[in-house]
Amino acid sequence: MARLNLLEETRFEKVPVTVYPNQDVASVRVANRIATIIREKQAKGEHAVLGLATGATPVKVYKELVRLHKEEGLSFQNVVTFNLDEYFPMLPTADQSYVTFMKKHLFDHVDIIPGNINIPDGTIAPEAVQAYCERFEQKISDYGGLDIQLLGIGRTGHIGFNEPGSAPNSGTRLVTLDDLTRRDASRDFGGKENVPSKAITMGVGTIFKAKDIILMAWNEKKAAIVKKAVEGEISPDIPATYLQLSDHVEFILDQDAASLLTRFDTPWLARDVVWSDSLTTKAVVWLSLKLGKAILKLTDDDYNNNGMADLVTKQGPAYSININIFNDLQRTITGWPGGKPNVDDTNRPERAEPAQKNVILFSPHPDDDVISMGGTFIRLADQGHNVHVAYQTSGNTAVWDDDVLRYLEFVQDFAIAIDDDQGVTTKIYNDAREFFGTKKPNQVDPEIIRKVKGLIRKGEAIAGARFVGLPDEHIHFQNLPFYDRMKFAKEVSFEDDIQQTMELLRQVKPHQVFAAGDFADPHGTHKVCFDIILEALLRLRRTDEWTKDCWLWLYRGAWHEYPIHEIEMAIPLSPQEVKRKRLAIFKHQSQKDVPVFPGDDPREFWVRAEDRTSETAALYHRLGLADYEAIEAFVKWKFT
Repeated sequence: MARLNLLEETRFEKVPVTVYPNQDVASVRVANRIATIIREKQAKGEHAVLGLATGATPVKVYKELVRLHKEEGLSFQNVVTFNLDEYFPMLPTADQSYVTFMKKHLFDHVDIIPGNINIPDGTIAPEAVQAYCERFEQKISDYGGLDIQLLGIGRTGHIGFNEPGSAPNSGTRLVTLDDLTRRDASRDFGGKENVPSKAITMGVGTIFKAKDIILMAWNEKKAAIVKKAVEGEISPDIPATYLQLSDHVEFILDQDAASLLTRFDTPWLARDVVWSDSLTTKAVVWLSLKLGKAILKLTDDDYNNNGMADLVTKQGPAYSININIFNDLQRTITGWPGGKPNVDDTNRPERAEPAQKNVILFSPHPDDDVISMGGTFIRLADQGHNVHVAYQTSGNTAVWDDDVLRYLEFVQDFAIAIDDDQGVTTKIYNDAREFFGTKKPNQVDPEIIRKVKGLIRKGEAIAGARFVGLPDEHIHFQNLPFYDRMKFAKEVSFEDDIQQTMELLRQVKPHQVFAAGDFADPHGTHKVCFDIILEALLRLRRTDEWTKDCWLWLYRGAWHEYPIHEIEMAIPLSPQEVKRKRLAIFKHQSQKDVPVFPGDDPREFWVRAEDRTSETAALYHRLGLADYEAIEAFVKWKFT
């Protein structure tokens, strides 16, 4: 019976999929499978032939393999490896080369024979590439083929560097990289313009010859393309869909990467479900938006014809369900983010008392506050709450080099104008010009330049917070140490960051804490900043009485909003408030026009922010609620 239930639940999935709670558990399982292959081959006196991948996805797999080697005696003496791909052209000594990556994460830490390592050569002459690729293919065949091939998946759906348009029988070859692939790699290269436009990659056909194929994917960023690869039609537009043709492939995912698969995203379409309040809300919102009908207009037939007959049977008729969900959504909307005083707050997202709350807004970068929740920030200040803002990092990475020279030139000219000695500034300026003249892509700036860039962003943040209405003593610059430490090392301690945050929280004793809730990138600044806040609050909750009345609200950035069914507090903004928010964002001049790290979206930050909040308002209106100019949304953190 359990087997039949599983088949029913996964009937939309065209490849075997295993989902683990997180990437740590999944990576250990994959590493153990590789270790088993190595040991079985050792017992037979044979080579274990491994197809390896690069990028963030397999890093923890390699970390576990290194642990198994050092602590449990796993030998790599009989291992032969073939890497999927390499940028072209690319020196093996370059920081961005996959030779450097593999040495850093695996090869330099195990006893593999160097001659058994095979990574596509990014230095060969273009006219010799075809012959080289044929020899690479032949060498795999000479070893009897790959025993296992590890894969990640790019947001274009590429496996290896087999971009859209690749043929299912393609072999190792030189390819042109998709623009999205190059944009995704831009941070490693210090800008997309520095990312090679070509690469040498194993072909789809080469991958298919492996005896075992494991595609791994972690975090929400991969969820959309994973759904297409697992449930979509086979198409050259998404090369990963070719894996549906293989009898020896498995997708290994964490819960976030699997979140858009039917059995997790819309489980009522895949199996009988227990209709919790949250799942009912999600399903009704989905049905309303799918049919383009306001919630209060949905009928029994709408539910019955869209996989939700069981819900009507158990909670119906349709109108009873509709009115309950409509009322629940209506109650999330409030013009009082700090709570409306002197009213019944039973069905309101925030408490009425105390009427004047202590509030602290944590901003990972110096502009996240106004970009992400600028309207709410302004509203809290206007409504008389004791509002503080804490800028967690300097944000110095995201300042253009020429802005540094412009500000230093101003300081020089000012010193001359008031007849002051500008010798120190002149030296800093000359050193900066000399450094920028020879600066390599992605090279970390010297400390003095990082300080100047941080001061540029600090001045902008002060201007923005003052515009909102905060007094200077309520504007805090934490400049948490992890931000610069992580430029030089991936393994860092966050203890002093946590202690500093605890000290600030004790100073403010907030009733409300607002923090960035963007967790798609587990190593991103927003996630690290949130983890620091959470750990600080958890420690304080053991000792400090005021924490019992402290609520933690999460906001998201300019790129995407919480889905409607998750939103617990929605703050509507008038056209005038949208304009005030825009002017607050404009105070961050170094981030206007073209920021250093624009991501995938070519729009300016203020445009992204306005479009996001107007789209959220439009979704509420499509569901049949009031038509607002914009809405900023929040989710309350549940302490366990």
